[in-house]
Amino acid sequence: MKQYHHIQVAVDGSKEADLAFTKAIAAAKHNDATLEILHVIDTRSFQNVSSFDSEMVEQVSNDAKEKMEDYYNQAKQAGLTNVHYSIEFGSPKAIIAHDFPKKHQIDLIVVGATGLNAVERILIGSVTEYVTRTANCDILVCRIKENSSLTK
Repeated sequence: MKQYHHIQVAVDGSKEADLAFTKAIAAAKHNDATLEILHVIDTRSFQNVSSFDSEMVEQVSNDAKEKMEDYYNQAKQAGLTNVHYSIEFGSPKAIIAHDFPKKHQIDLIVVGATGLNAVERILIGSVTEYVTRTANCDILVCRIKENSSLTK
């Protein structure tokens, strides 16, 4: 059985990302691994806003930081000692699949099957699909079952 040393979990506030986070904690505990909690702010979403300003970016960043501190605290309360979180700006696909794993020697990426985007919920999310197809390490894709208490 493979021993993982550096586990990355991508979170976006969706139910499946929360499930991925829970499973990443379990994997990190089982492997005595470092857990890297990652949130990517998709800068493409700002391109369509006509009144783009630094105040908007600051608000999005502050909201993300609050959520990441909550995830960090949950991981610590679960007994993990080696936990970090990062907020990155750019393309979620490239950052989750390539940039962040290379920078942090990630050997397991944990992601939810779909994100917050309603269109992505129809099939496997486009970010997740890209990550599973192109990343250079193992991937654990977490999906909520239809009759799960998390879907209610």
